[in-house]
Amino acid sequence: MPRQFSLAYLTVLGCPPPEMTYIAGRSGYDFVSLRPIYMGLPGEPNYALAENKELYRQTKKALSDTGVKLLDIELARIHDDVDVKQYLPAMEVAAELGGSAVLSSIWTSDRNYYIERFAELCDYAKPLGLTVNLEYVPIASVSNLAGAIDVLRTVKRKNAGLMIDTHHFHRAGDKVEDLDEVPREWFHFAHLCDAPAEIPTEKEEMTRILREARLYCGEGGIDIASIMNRMPEVPYSIELPHVVRVKEIGYMEHAYRCLEHAKTYFA
Repeated sequence: MPRQFSLAYLTVLGCPPPEMTYIAGRSGYDFVSLRPIYMGLPGEPNYALAENKELYRQTKKALSDTGVKLLDIELARIHDDVDVKQYLPAMEVAAELGGSAVLSSIWTSDRNYYIERFAELCDYAKPLGLTVNLEYVPIASVSNLAGAIDVLRTVKRKNAGLMIDTHHFHRAGDKVEDLDEVPREWFHFAHLCDAPAEIPTEKEEMTRILREARLYCGEGGIDIASIMNRMPEVPYSIELPHVVRVKEIGYMEHAYRCLEHAKTYFA
C-alpha cells in the first residue's frame, strides 16, 4: 500500500480549512489535519467549524470535491482548569466529516489531574469512533516519550494513542530503541518534519524553531528514517511550519515542497 500523507495545520498556519483542503488536493496529499478547536492564541483565526455553519459547509464541499480525507483534528489541550467537554462539538464535527483521530497534549504539571482529564477526553471521543492521540512536546509538561507512555499505561483506554513528532522526539533526546516497547496499536499517525541536528539549550529558541522554522525532510539533522523504521506503517502528517518560506512562496508552494521532499526522502 502506498505511503500516505496529510497536510497539518501548522504547515499552512492561518489558512482556512476549505482553502487548506484544496491545497492538499492539488499538492497530492491523501489527508488534511485541521484545527477546528479555537485556542485563543494572539492573532489566531477562529476556524471553529461547529460554530460556523458556512465554513463547515465549505469545508465539507472541499473534502468532497478533492477526495482528500480528514485524518485528525487539533488541539485538545489538557491544561489547568480545562473542561474537556468543550472539545466535544469539534470532535462531533470531526466524526461527521469522516475523521478518525483527535490530537492532544498536556500543559499542566498536576499528574493526577491530567490523567483524569485525558481519560475523560478519551471517553467523550469513544462513542464518536475517534482515537485520542497524545503528542508529547519538549516545551510542555509531558515532554518526552516516557511521560507519554506513563499517561497511556495509566488511563488504559482502548482508543488512546501515541503521536510521535520527529522534531519533538529528537529534541526530547529519546532513543529509537524505546519505540520497540510501545504497543503497536497505539500508533495511528505521526508528525513528519526535519530540523537542525543541534538541540537548542534555550527554551525561546526551541520554541521558535518548533513554531516557525522547521525544515523539509532531509534538510536537517534528524534521523527520521531510524524513528519511522521503529514504527508500524501509519499516515504521516507533515507538520512543518516555516514562516519565512510561506511569506516568500505562499501556502500552496510550501505545502507542495513539503510533500515532495518527504517523498524524495523516503524514496
